[in-house]
Parts: sequence; C-alpha cells; structure tokens
Amino acid sequence: MSQGYRHTVGSCTYQFENLAQLMAKATPARSGDRLAGLIAQSAEERAVAQLTLAEVSLTTFLNDALIPYEDDEITRLIIDEHDLKAFAPIAHLTVGDFRNWLLSDHATSEVLASIRQGITPEMAAAVSKIMRNQDLILVAKKCQISSAFRSTIGLPDRLSTRLQPNHPTDDVNGIAASMLDGLLYGSGDAVIGINPATDNVKQATNLLHLMDDVIQQYQIPTQSCVLTHVTNTLECIEAGAPVDLVFQSIGGTQATNDSFGFNLATLAEAQAAALSLNRGTVGNNLMYFETGQGSALSANAHHGVDQQTCEARAYGVARKFNPLLVNTVVGFIGPEYLYDGKEITRAGLEDHFCGKLLGLPMGCDVCYTNHAEADQNDMDNLLSLLGVAGCSFIMGIPGSDDIMLNYQTTSFHDALYLRRVLGLRPAPEFEMWLDKMNIMKNNGQHVLSGNVPGPFACSLHAIGGN
Repeated sequence: MSQGYRHTVGSCTYQFENLAQLMAKATPARSGDRLAGLIAQSAEERAVAQLTLAEVSLTTFLNDALIPYEDDEITRLIIDEHDLKAFAPIAHLTVGDFRNWLLSDHATSEVLASIRQGITPEMAAAVSKIMRNQDLILVAKKCQISSAFRSTIGLPDRLSTRLQPNHPTDDVNGIAASMLDGLLYGSGDAVIGINPATDNVKQATNLLHLMDDVIQQYQIPTQSCVLTHVTNTLECIEAGAPVDLVFQSIGGTQATNDSFGFNLATLAEAQAAALSLNRGTVGNNLMYFETGQGSALSANAHHGVDQQTCEARAYGVARKFNPLLVNTVVGFIGPEYLYDGKEITRAGLEDHFCGKLLGLPMGCDVCYTNHAEADQNDMDNLLSLLGVAGCSFIMGIPGSDDIMLNYQTTSFHDALYLRRVLGLRPAPEFEMWLDKMNIMKNNGQHVLSGNVPGPFACSLHAIGGN
C-alpha cells in the first residue's frame, strides 16, 4: 500500500492514508460506502479527494495494489494480464489528464479499442470518480463493443433486450405466456433468460429444454440461459442439456467470489465445457455475467475498498472470459447500498462507463427494490441516459414487475420506447426474424394490430407442452 496522500486547502490539510482511502473519499456519495465507514465526511473532503486523485499518475495503479497481490486472485489476474504495449500511449497521464484525454477528439472509438487492454479496472474506476454524468455518457458512447452467439449484440444504433420470463413457481404455462408476450413485442434478442424459483440441476434442465424447444421450433436467432450457479450449469452440460450460455454472478474480490462458491478456475472449466457444445452460429461468446455495486460489502469481502471500485474489478474478471453479456443489476441489492434514484442513476452510468472502457458488452438492469427511495420515473431517466450512452441491452419483463424476484425493472414497452425515441433497432439477425414473422418491420414499426401473426400463431399449450 502507498505512503499516503496529502492536500492542503488554505490552512486545512487533508491526509489520505493510502490509495484505497483516497479512492473511497473521492467517490460520489452513496449509502453503501457510508455503511462501510469509507465515505468522505463532507462535500469539501470529497472535492479535495477528487483533486488529489486527479494528480495521481496512472502508473501508480500498476505499483500500488488496492488489495495485495499475494492475497487475491483477482488482483493477480489484473496485474498479470495487463498489456504494457496497449498502456504505453497513456502511461504518462495522470487521472485528471486521462479524463481530459478521454473527452477529447483524440480518443476515437478506434483509439479506445487499441488501449483497452492497457486500462486496469482501478484506472477506470478512478477516472470515473472525477467525471460528471455527461462525461460518463459521452465516453461510453464512443466505446464500440460487440459480441455474438446466435445474434450480434452491441452494434451501433442497436438496442437488445433480455426477455426475462420469471415465474414464482416456475410454472411452464406462466413462463410460456411471458415468452410469447415478449417475443411479440420484439424482446429477447440478447437472451431469453430465466431466474429459476427452484434452483437445482433438474429444474434448470427442464427450463433449458423448454426454451430450446421454442427457439428451435420457431428458428429464433437468440440464445437461452438459466441463471443458475455455474456448477449447476456444468452438471447440466455433462447430462446433455441444451446449454447456450453459462451464467454466474461475479464480484471484484476473491473473497466475494469464494462466498458465491466459485473461483476463476471454475469459470474457465465451464467456459471450455460450453464451447465444446458448439451451439453458436454467428459467434462463440457464451458467458453471461451479472454484477452490482455492493456485493463485496454484503459479503464482508471488500478489504476497505469502495463499492464502485470493487464493481470495476468484477469487470476485470468478466473481461478474462470474452462474455456475450455483462449486466450490472444496478439497484437490486437495495437502499443499504444505493439509497435513492439519484444514487442508482449515478451508479448505473459509472458501471456502464467502466465496463465499456474495459471492452465489455455492457447492459444494465435498470431497477430498484420497493423499499428504496426511487420510483419508475427515476428508472425512465436512467433508461434514457443509458440509451444515449450506447448501452448494449436492457431487461424486458411483463409490466416491469418481476413477480418472482420481487423488484421493479424495465418492461417490453420500455424497450420499444427507447428504440423509438433514439432510433435504435434490435440485433440484425433478430430484426430479420421479426420481419419474417410479420411482427415488426425493418424500421421498427409494429405490424401487429391485436392478432398473433400467422407463422407465429401457436397456443400457450404448444409452447408449454401441456
């Protein structure tokens, strides 16, 4: 750890013990850091910390690990796989210089792509702390990241959706109804992904077969996923289940991931197993990761590092495995970590920026829990800002209310709104399918006038299988 940082304002001198404390004090206020005792004690201290952080050289982050190298496999991953050649063009910059450079016309999409392997998660987190919301939006928009399996996610002027047909009892007909509803609204090109109410291998296998039957029967250019633990997915693969994507919630410290019951070796094993199935058609990105600020704190595994920096370190894990999708579930943990709509909005923009800067196909579950000081208007605002910032995908859930996980998120209609107001379209392969099925024209206009189109005129019983 570093020797500390000092900054004098008038007759008052502020002392920051180490880089981790400086990063935490510079972070825009949020309830999780307050809960952890890491937050700046005043707006002045926060501003001084930001000024001090702006003067820190980017090379400092290669020599001063926030979590010791010998204690944490995520730190080792970040340091061992850092690309010095890619880092060279920005190696002379301070954090403040880096912000200015990112906002300049010199930092084009092509240039940002060339340096992304030279940027560590801590560098991304640090520069985000001294950026305004509009800065985060502008730079994220310049970061063009695409991935592919059966559909191509993240292309310019595209917005994909995860069709999330969760059901509190995993009722097949209830899931089928939500799937049909979502598909008829043009949702599902990122993934059809179910959080199982009963989380075991047998139930995961049943749900995988259900989704695969629909995808194969109607030749839908998308992928399915049961959001079960990675070890359950490995067992499903070994049993011959039709696994498209491998899912896992990930954190930014080894101790967090230990609490989740996996390590980097587990993810590598699952990735190799899924690749061996060769189920992709236009690409082989098949990992699906979900993250969220506060997970390391809730696991008591943050090592004194602020929650946003821990979140950025999770993106270092994701980057290792070339994922199809990375999704920050921004307001899901609750007001103990992000108190209100303002904090949720800031966190969503930070996460999206850091993930895109590091080269990840970032989506966002624009969401909140019912005991947070937030409402659907706050989510409308964040949804719109993320759309401007070039977010790759969002969630699509009937009525924006997940009746299994008990939280509020975005609906099929919200995705239609964002596509319409910003001129965005679905993934190209999925768009062609929507046109073929007479659901939506190429310009994004709905064809439906209350009737299910002929080629898609199936009953819920036909999908549900009973």
